[in-house]
Amino acid sequence: MPMTSPSRIVYRASRFHVEKVEQRLEDGSTLVKQIVRHPGAVVVLPVVSDESICMIETFRPAIQKWLWELPAGTMEPPEPADSLARRELEEETGYRCQKITHVHSFAMSPGILDERMHFFVATELTEGPARREPGEWISNRVVTWSQVDQMLRDGKIIDAKTLVALLWYLRYRTHA
Repeated sequence: MPMTSPSRIVYRASRFHVEKVEQRLEDGSTLVKQIVRHPGAVVVLPVVSDESICMIETFRPAIQKWLWELPAGTMEPPEPADSLARRELEEETGYRCQKITHVHSFAMSPGILDERMHFFVATELTEGPARREPGEWISNRVVTWSQVDQMLRDGKIIDAKTLVALLWYLRYRTHA
């Protein structure tokens, strides 16, 4: 494994920072990398019934597009991931859940980012009012698994965390 020198913060934002890291390679040369340090996040699959789930349609200014996604949010330590998952579910969709199950954690883009995404399945839902943050353009969409399958086939779902969660659940739903 390459030796890494102490890192230096080169940029700090409200939810992440960027570090410059130098790695000494076997041949003696130095490789410089910039790594985004992120506190982690959750993604929640709200199971409305055996036949349907709740997705959100949200506008993402970074790519100037409306996307189909699952509710999600950035961790704010020391809040536990399951508590954040419940809160984001309610804030973004209005649904409250009786049961929330951690399914899997995964790295979002480990070539440049240390973010860990924690995937939860929410069941036994009760509808209520959403409590969206200012600037969040979100609409709830209850969709059937057949519709999800078609959206996946048609490339209409492009959000990575949503793809991972949906495909995992479709393959292993008995494990959640």
